[in-house]
Amino acid sequence: MGLLDRLRRDDPRVVVLGIDGVPYTLIDDHPEVFPNLHRIRDRGTGSAISSIVPPESSACWPVLTTGVNPGKTGVYGFQDRRQGSYETYIPMGDHVQARRVWSYVTESGRHASVFNVPVTFPPDEQLQRMVTGFLSPDVDAATHPASLRDSLKEHGYRIDVDAKLGHDEDKTAFIDDAMEVLKRRFEVFETYLRRDDWDLFFGVFMTTDRVNHFLFDAYERDGHYRDTFLEFYATLDDYLGRLSDTLGEDTTLLVVSDHGFTTLDYEVHVNRWLEDHGWLSFADGDPEGLEDISDETTAYSLIPGRFYINLEGREPRGGVPAAELNSVKSTLREQLTELEGPDGRPVCRDIVDGADVFTSAFTEIAPDLVVLPNDGYDLKAGFSDGGPVFDTGPRTGMHTFDNATLISDAPSIDASRADLLDITPTILDLMSIEYDPSDFDGRTLNVG
Repeated sequence: MGLLDRLRRDDPRVVVLGIDGVPYTLIDDHPEVFPNLHRIRDRGTGSAISSIVPPESSACWPVLTTGVNPGKTGVYGFQDRRQGSYETYIPMGDHVQARRVWSYVTESGRHASVFNVPVTFPPDEQLQRMVTGFLSPDVDAATHPASLRDSLKEHGYRIDVDAKLGHDEDKTAFIDDAMEVLKRRFEVFETYLRRDDWDLFFGVFMTTDRVNHFLFDAYERDGHYRDTFLEFYATLDDYLGRLSDTLGEDTTLLVVSDHGFTTLDYEVHVNRWLEDHGWLSFADGDPEGLEDISDETTAYSLIPGRFYINLEGREPRGGVPAAELNSVKSTLREQLTELEGPDGRPVCRDIVDGADVFTSAFTEIAPDLVVLPNDGYDLKAGFSDGGPVFDTGPRTGMHTFDNATLISDAPSIDASRADLLDITPTILDLMSIEYDPSDFDGRTLNVG
């Protein structure tokens, strides 16, 4: 599509560039590293926004791209429990039960190009073009239409960085890999933005989340890789600025992240803690997963920080009567509130009742309680018969509920008091696509 074709078109367009896990304060505190994002913000708007409960990418991106809570998307985290079973699975795109923002776009007769959004596999063949993101098996399977594959391969496009490289003490190979993936992602985004044949372009840089997981402590605590960390982000900012410069006046840019980040000090193995405190036991002496819990179990946990009561009539071998659910939750909440780390700090910043935040048809697999930890603690939920409650691992950064990012070149957007639920209705409003506000749990931020 040429320039004249674009000028003849009246419909406003939107570009969404996701920067997974980038905290707003990182950008705000470093204008020298992020001159382009500061330039975009200065002519438009920008703010820290809230994530969701729990602030985990597999749950966040479905919420951000549907405008509804996990009770309606049906996805609560990286691992979910099948209804009426102790069997668990890793949610993929076809587990998301709510309409995605790009479906509204295509159903209105307009075009959407979607690249690398987590939890989208398999690709939606109703879209103009799509490359699915995180957890996709390979580029061939992730890509629609098939003709797009050759272009991606020419650019050396990859779905994700090799996160295992981040486990090495020497981070050189990991950083080199992250920079390569970032570069190839930018090249593909730039190529298809310049095609200028879309109404919604939605592309996510997920490498940011990977870098934060392994280098955020170096940034916050002036570690060996701090300069390298900031150099990576200076490169990202350069790419975002160059992408922004390709856009016409008919297009609004949104730069968003799905959660914040902070330094990680301790991993907290909460199923071990539940064992130690009599909440959880196993039928097998060598448990491998949730299916191995015993009938006597009162509560168990799945990542990140989700606690489930072994409820009669909901879990297959649930022994807690429904009439006792609230009292059992209250007791568990009290004990979690008292949990302290090796440094004497409380582990839990807040404990959210699932009934207060998860609504609609898919709450049978919703957690009963969700812990939002204090900075420095990351709640893990493996199943084993040994090991300490508090441990350390290769990751030195963790997600946070607050301090996600929204920056836009549109001064009409009010980003204050916003959260992920507001992004989809905002996109539709900016594109002048009609929708029923009652279909969303969020609201448009476009007040101009």
